[in-house]
Formats: sequence, C-alpha cells, structure tokens
Amino acid sequence: MPDRADRFTALEALGALPQSLVEADGAAYGLAPRDGAPRLLILGEASALAEFEGERSEHGPATLLVGPAGPANAAALRRRLPWLQPRPLGLRTSAGFGDRLGLATPGHVRAAQAAGGRLAPIFAQQSIREMTRTGRTPRQVMDDATWGVFQEGWRGGVGADADHLKTPADIEACAAAGFTFYTIDPGEHVDNRAEQLSLSELRAAAAALPEVVQPRHSGLLNRVFDLEGESLTLAEPALLRAAVKYGRAVAHVARMYQHLTQTLPAGQFELEVSVDETEQPTTHSDHLYLACELRRLGVQWVSLAPRYVGRFEKGVDYLSPAGGPGDLSAFEPDFARHAAIARQLGPYKLSLHSGSDKFSIYATAARLTQGLVHLKTAGTSYLEALRTVAALDPALFREVYAFAREHYAGDRASYHVSAEVERAPAPGDLSDRELPRLLDEFDAREILHVTFGSVLTERAASGERRFYPRLMRLLRAHAAAYAANLERHFGRHLQPFLPYARTTA
Repeated sequence: MPDRADRFTALEALGALPQSLVEADGAAYGLAPRDGAPRLLILGEASALAEFEGERSEHGPATLLVGPAGPANAAALRRRLPWLQPRPLGLRTSAGFGDRLGLATPGHVRAAQAAGGRLAPIFAQQSIREMTRTGRTPRQVMDDATWGVFQEGWRGGVGADADHLKTPADIEACAAAGFTFYTIDPGEHVDNRAEQLSLSELRAAAAALPEVVQPRHSGLLNRVFDLEGESLTLAEPALLRAAVKYGRAVAHVARMYQHLTQTLPAGQFELEVSVDETEQPTTHSDHLYLACELRRLGVQWVSLAPRYVGRFEKGVDYLSPAGGPGDLSAFEPDFARHAAIARQLGPYKLSLHSGSDKFSIYATAARLTQGLVHLKTAGTSYLEALRTVAALDPALFREVYAFAREHYAGDRASYHVSAEVERAPAPGDLSDRELPRLLDEFDAREILHVTFGSVLTERAASGERRFYPRLMRLLRAHAAAYAANLERHFGRHLQPFLPYARTTA
C-alpha cells in the first residue's frame, strides 16, 4: 500500500484539487472538477471504499474509486470524515452563509479561512420559503454545502441552519437531512395590533390567550429587572402588551421545541427563535417577556432574533427609523439594552437576520454583544452570482434584470423592502461595462434580490427553465471568478466581528 504522500500525488495526477486532499482510515480522498460535474476520488484498500458509489479499478497495490458528487457519496463522506458532519456551535460568534444556487460554499469557506477560522460557520443554511422558491430540498442544501466544504479543505467544524421553520413537518424534513441549528419562526402567531390597544382592550385580549400563556402564570407583573445598572419594570400595560403581541408566538415556539426534542436526541441540535419579521420593533419589555416565558415553558435556545429599531431590508445597508443610511443614533442604545438582556437572561446570542450587507452596524453589534452574536446572510451570495454573470455574460444579465423589474411588484409582497422600479435604471440605459454597477445601487439591488425565486423557476414555452440552466453553466464554468467575488464580499462582512469573536462554545 503506498504511503500518504504517494496517494496524494496519485490523486493530484488524476485532477484532484490539492486543497481537497485528506487522509482518513488509511485511504486518501480528493475532489476533481470535471466539466462542471466534480468527481470524488478515493485511493485505498477495497474495504475502505465499500460504502461509496463509483467505478473501481486497481491502482498499483491499492483500489481507486471514481464516483459522482451525489447524495449517497456525500452521506458516506460525512460518515467517514467527521468534520463534515454538522454539529451545534453553542455560544461561539457565528455566521450563516445562505446559498440559493448550491455553488457558493467554496467562496464562503475561503472567506471563513481568511478570517482565521475565528467565526463558527454555517455553510448549509436555507429557509423552507427559499427552498420552495428555488425547488431545492433540505438534502440538496446539505449535500451542496458538504461538497464545497470538502473541496476547500475546511476542517474547523460546521453548523447547518434549518431556517425559518413554521411547522413540525418542516422540522422532520430538516432533521432527516442532518441539520443541527433550527430557527423557529412564529411570525404568523404575533399579534401586531397590541401596539394600538388601550389598557382595557389589552386586558380583554390577554384573557383570550391560551391558558399556557395567560399573563397570571408568568410571575412577571411589576417585576423589576436590573439590566447592568439600568432598571426596567414590567408594569401591567407593558406586560399585557407583550403577552398579547407575543403570547401565541411563545406557545407556538414551545410546541415546536417539544417536537424537536422528540425528533432528535439532546445534544444534537440547538435552537434559534426568530421574531424579526414583524411589523413593529421588539421592545425591551417584549424581549424580557419572550425570554422569561420561553424559559418558563422549558425552551432552551442559543440565539434570539428580535425585530430591532430601524429597517433591515434585503441586500442593502441598515436604514434608520427615519430611513437614513448609516444613522445609528437610534440603533445603538436600543441594541445595547437588548444585548444586556441577552447576557442577563441567558447568556444567548443576538441574531442579525436579513444581516447581509449591513456594514454600518457590524462593529457596533459585535462590540455591544461582546461577541455573543450570530450573523445571518442569504441573498447576498445570489447577488454576487449576478455580479459575476454581469461581468462575464452581459446579455444574460440584462435579460435577468429586465425580467426582475417586471416581476418585482409581485415578488416584493413577502419582504420588507422599499425599492421602486422607477428609481432603477432601465435595462437599455447602461452599457455592458456599466451593468455590474447595478449590484451597488439600492433600488436595482433590492429588485434583483427579492425576485430570485421567479428568476430561478421561470419556465420558457418549451417547459424548460428559462434562466437557471444558463446561470448554472456560466457559474460552474467560471467557479474561480464567483468564489473570488464571494471571498471579497464576505471578507467585508466578517472582518468587523473578529476583534470581539468568541471562539469557545
């Protein structure tokens, strides 16, 4: 049997990427790109190759397997190489890298490597809503991330985020695929009317809540909290307003958490609670109510995503409550108290949802949380794919942009966005060389962001997808260019968190 160096040399001669090469249990593994369809290469004793699919041949005294980068081999690879198996990340400073095309993980890994591995990464992350819009399954999301991590040689551990789950069936589908980070979204159970109700109306609405979340059970009436030198009292109006607004959401999270504990063994998952997609900000009284009631009902969580003041629109920087970019005068004091609550009642991380491209708040969020923070991104990787397309195939990008403008009015309905088609340049107003700059303009960027589902699933008269095959062929053929754009872009995201990063769970 050849030694490790000889096995690696043999696999490199067969086209394996050097960074992918690894040895485990006496066999060498590597990934070889071939016409956009990577191939798994394994060289070792025949018995070590038994659970993998592919063609086998004798290679000197060893057996060579050349197999597809498919679901069976991805699952076998996760079993054989334990660092590919997602795991809970605990209280480490962390970042989620959503990938709507299944091609972005190599670039994500390179950004994480450039950050010195100081942030715990979640490379497999996609919401059920996004999976529905892109026609992907939890297994495909997991496998695409696995191959990207393997290709780039990342061995620092990974999480896997089953994002914005709403039903027990969502949990089961993601558990079967091996996800470890479960983001529960109870937004449909939040009563946004609470902010406008009088005290008598709040009392009546609270009386109609399910028994399990009746305010009298909470023990919170007139309770005083000392938040690192500042006190906050949950007087009756504040308690009832929080209970009416979030009581049913708390009950839903508790039911989902109970289902999760019945689906997966303890220690194999962690929970995030997300109330960010609501109409009004989460007040500090709301946050105290949520945390105390979730704990009373036995829920354990590692991160919480409130709805912060200001606007966290898709794919653009933070906007103040008045709509101004870069104005943190309202955000900073509000976020500071949320961070104090999370430290006192946890500790748990504060999660930045719709966190893509919020460059003006990253350093502030990292500092105020002392690293107890999770950054969640999604659509910005799709936008970097379009940036790559705009530079390489202007005609295709121009076609996608024109289509996005036409479909924006319908697609924006489920998002908090403020872009207007009238403010975005018309497709014919820019030269080919000018097209990439659309990815840096507010309105065009949001238009391209929220129409991803329509773009990726639109079908021509023939029944074939109109854009998806061409986009995927181009990005696979120019994988290095796409990865470079992602590494640069995510470097900007991650750098501000590094001075405050918590590297232990």
